[in-house]
Amino acid sequence: MGKVWTLEDAKNKFSAVVEAAQRGEPQRITKRGVDAVVVLSAQDYKRLSKLDARSKNTFVEHLLDFPKLREGMEDIFDFDERPQIGIRDIVFDK
Repeated sequence: MGKVWTLEDAKNKFSAVVEAAQRGEPQRITKRGVDAVVVLSAQDYKRLSKLDARSKNTFVEHLLDFPKLREGMEDIFDFDERPQIGIRDIVFDK
């Protein structure tokens, strides 16, 4: 991801930061050695904002959005009938 700038360097060379971001290279700016902000092009920001807007559903809403079963298929998940499991004898020989 693009170049890393200190806050002081980014202030002094702000035009270079903006130009690089416009070329599609996100520019990270640190403050006291810790990542503070990322400068993006307006195009990248719009694209990311659209992606974020699509993921606003809660987990329950996401599950409810799943495709529904076709009519007549509901009984495939009938949990009232438990599978019959045969029991076998185990012989412990020496």
